[in-house]
Amino acid sequence: MNDRFNTIAGWALAGGIAALGLSIVSGMIFHSERPEKMGYAIEGVESGEGGGAAAAEPIAVRLAKADPAKGADVFKQCTACHSINQGGANGIGPNLYATMGEGIAQGKGGYAFSDALKAVGGNWDFDKMDAWLTSPRKFAAGTKMTFAGLADPQARANVIAYLNSQGSNLPLPAAPAAGEPPADNAAEANATAGLDTANLSDQATPGEGTPAKSPQAAIQAEKRPELPKSH
Repeated sequence: MNDRFNTIAGWALAGGIAALGLSIVSGMIFHSERPEKMGYAIEGVESGEGGGAAAAEPIAVRLAKADPAKGADVFKQCTACHSINQGGANGIGPNLYATMGEGIAQGKGGYAFSDALKAVGGNWDFDKMDAWLTSPRKFAAGTKMTFAGLADPQARANVIAYLNSQGSNLPLPAAPAAGEPPADNAAEANATAGLDTANLSDQATPGEGTPAKSPQAAIQAEKRPELPKSH
């Protein structure tokens, strides 16, 4: 009986030693390093990590090559919360027909917008819509919008082109020429206003009948010696 027990125990011990050896050898052969980033990325959706992203082209450049049909495909992700047909009802989110050019957080059949979005003000232009689709939470901290955002800049431009084609049809901004920075419309408008003001200063003042002098002309007139009057 003892011999039989010893034999069984010996075989069990030998099997354990063999299994341990195989485990060590297989670990050496099939060893793999831990990946730097766990999980996998979902294409088109904003990552939770900040920074490191390459600067996107100006929205005017991306809109010039945007495809509304591709934007419609991306917009299918939004139909769980939004409708976009004319006269469509609001859902979890507002109906988005004719949104481009509209006041931000205004209209839409009395939809209850968040105070955070109401505080943004202004109208939905191309730049604002691009910023909103990049990250709603960054555009309006405290928004009710739960969508994380679209990380792909061209995908955003495609969606904006699609939204614009649905009842808005705003003229697209002119794309800057290669190597030129995008035009600053506000600065250009201010410069034009300043030029017009300068031109008006040398024009005749209505009702006075004499042209107004510029400051330089007035100084020169004061320095000019008065000629003696002939009698």
